[in-house]
Amino acid sequence: MSRFERMRGRLRRAYESGREAARTRRADPEAAPGEAGVASPASPGPSASPEATVVGVEPPAAMHSSTVSRDDTEVPHALRITAAWCWRLIVIGIVTWALIKIIGTISIVIIPLTVALLLSALLAPAVGWLLRARLPRSLATGVVLVGGLAAVVGTLTLVVNEFIKGVPELSEKSSQGIRQIQDWFKTGPLHLSDSQLDRYINEAQNWINGNTERFTSGALSTAATLAEVLTGTVLVLFATFFFLRDGNSIWRFLVRLLPVAARWKVDDAGRASWATLGAYVRATVLVAFIDAVGIGIFLVLFDIPFAFPLAALVFLGAFIPIVGAFLSGVVAVLVALVDSGPVTALIILGVVVGVQQVEGHVLQPLIMGRAVAIHPLAVIIGIAAGVVLAGIAGALVAVPLIAVLNTAVRRLAARTVPDTPPDAVVVASQAP
Repeated sequence: MSRFERMRGRLRRAYESGREAARTRRADPEAAPGEAGVASPASPGPSASPEATVVGVEPPAAMHSSTVSRDDTEVPHALRITAAWCWRLIVIGIVTWALIKIIGTISIVIIPLTVALLLSALLAPAVGWLLRARLPRSLATGVVLVGGLAAVVGTLTLVVNEFIKGVPELSEKSSQGIRQIQDWFKTGPLHLSDSQLDRYINEAQNWINGNTERFTSGALSTAATLAEVLTGTVLVLFATFFFLRDGNSIWRFLVRLLPVAARWKVDDAGRASWATLGAYVRATVLVAFIDAVGIGIFLVLFDIPFAFPLAALVFLGAFIPIVGAFLSGVVAVLVALVDSGPVTALIILGVVVGVQQVEGHVLQPLIMGRAVAIHPLAVIIGIAAGVVLAGIAGALVAVPLIAVLNTAVRRLAARTVPDTPPDAVVVASQAP
């Protein structure tokens, strides 16, 4: 055999050895280069010839732990991670879109159930007090529900009666107020002429006339949904009753549907979320009551008509954080402007702004505490999204939903060890 043929044989053996080593690494990435009886071309044994150490085959590229084939190693690691994030976000977006569509389709059921959960979180402590007084659970729940319903109906009756009594007087003063505003436009800093003022008034009237059909169709649509409103109200009452009476059993049933290993995590997150929801609702009611009393006192002091209905409106508006009480307070400012002039209206506006500052910087941090603290930007975005998706109902439930999800995600992401085995989860009696 010539020298050239011997060299070619060594090269072939080195090439076959390299291919076998590559196959071994692909089959078992953690295997050492010299395992499986195959010599590694990168580290030849002592008997290897000098030619084999100089001339050889390039070893295969090292595979990253996140790759499943050698083809993936040709794609940069950063691009692989970006693509993985993208397709996961796409899946999450599709699922979220589908959930929103489903919720929108059955909103007549979802919204009453959500309102029932909020009412249950508010009334649960009262039911607990009656249970500690040795009343049967059904009786305690019925007493609390009937008492709360009577309080709401009584308040609405007083508001409507006060409003009906004051409408004639307010109508008369509204005409006077409009004339005063027209005079101010003429003699004030704007110095509008009669022709300009008439033109602006005509444009406003034309806009109203042009949108009358839209307003009328909306009113007719609202009248057509009267049956849905009644159905939702009945569903709220029944759901609230059963949430208060059988909430523990319902929650235990839902937890048992999950895999055993996940039960203790979900149970812990659910109990913490329920506590957060209860704290949020009770704190919101207290803050709304303080807002209504603060603004109502000044309305009474300045003899503004509809003081009680306006205070009730502020109370209801305060359930929409940051913007609700202010918008309802603006209605009180407009009534003060029509009834008592611009000076009194400015004073009432200062009172509304002052009450909002006290609420935002003192009451909410003090009453709600850090357990339900939410950044104002998250509150504004949540309210805007709630209005777009579900109108007023969406604005009401957006912030408590964010608070509950915040607590649930924090608990689920926390790395804690359960006190009890997963198959022996004890559901708290305070769970919904």
